Amino acid sequence: MQIGMFQTPFLRPERTPKQVFEWAVRQAVHADKIGFSEYWIGEHGTLNWEGIPSPELVIAAAAAQTENIKFGPLAHLLPYHHPATLAVQTAWLSQVLEGRYMLGVATGAYPTDAALRGITDMSKNHAMMLEAIDIMEKVWKAEPFQLEGEFWNAGFPENNPKKPLRDVRPWGGKMQMAMTGLSAPSPSIAFAGTHGFIPASVYAGNDFLRSHFETYREKMQEAGRESDRSMHRVVRDVIVADTDAEARKLAVDGGIGLAWKEYIKPTYERFGVLPGLLHDASMDPADVDAEYLAEHVWITGSPETVRQKLEAWCGELGGPFGTLLIYSHDYIDAPEAWERSMELLVKEVAPKIGQVSQSVAA
Repeated sequence: MQIGMFQTPFLRPERTPKQVFEWAVRQAVHADKIGFSEYWIGEHGTLNWEGIPSPELVIAAAAAQTENIKFGPLAHLLPYHHPATLAVQTAWLSQVLEGRYMLGVATGAYPTDAALRGITDMSKNHAMMLEAIDIMEKVWKAEPFQLEGEFWNAGFPENNPKKPLRDVRPWGGKMQMAMTGLSAPSPSIAFAGTHGFIPASVYAGNDFLRSHFETYREKMQEAGRESDRSMHRVVRDVIVADTDAEARKLAVDGGIGLAWKEYIKPTYERFGVLPGLLHDASMDPADVDAEYLAEHVWITGSPETVRQKLEAWCGELGGPFGTLLIYSHDYIDAPEAWERSMELLVKEVAPKIGQVSQSVAA
């Protein structure tokens, strides 16, 4: 299992843009140094707990300070960008990073982000995303075309040998793309499978994930592609410390606990996701607090405890998947314990997943 990070970011609204930016870059540099494989950044224009409107700026700043880790927005909200402009910008970033760039795309789920662009009816967002992808893929071919779409007009000019155009193709000639899934069944995960995109699932319970795994497998096979779970990314809260008690305290009393209380839990309730996280369907969501989350939703503990929990979780899902993406949280004022949690996860936990069971079997 690979380990990556999803820098949503879940940072307190009183953090300044400079603090948000510097934290995001610092986390990227640390993640690269300790061996994380990927670093994804969210995009939102209006949300006060998710304060990065331009993930490409974080990626550009971190690119010069990192060597191995791959970057991507998760995701650019396609209805809110002109696709030809975004195609050129993302292709350029892929060239700058020389293979360390992936492009996550989504429809946009928050009405305030839509209203900022004058969109009051979000029912067409999915169709807008599909048209945007079609235009972007045409631009990346760098071949002449002219298109008048339902939502955008775009084209690519004829090349003049006397004044050659800049190369707007992605690094290596093809853009690796990812798509997030927030519902079950998920049309976005289905689209990802049909087109061979990376599927990224936000954890909302095992039934939710199994639905995504199955949808992706079916659509990949229908498209004649070999399917396995190594492509799948799953986002979940994980925190590791030297002891179980230290990890629990760091989560409950720290940035994870605050973000879930003030923002994530209310958001999950609004989107109808919270019930999937409850181990007992009869439980009142009002009783879900940080202690409950630390016991049943987050994965916390010592390296050995977290290893056991991750292996048990994979067993419940019917097997492992490719990359675990952990959320980043607000530990700006005291980052050392949080950054040690990241390091313990990638160095002490991930390499040992499966080793104990394999050695017993042998």
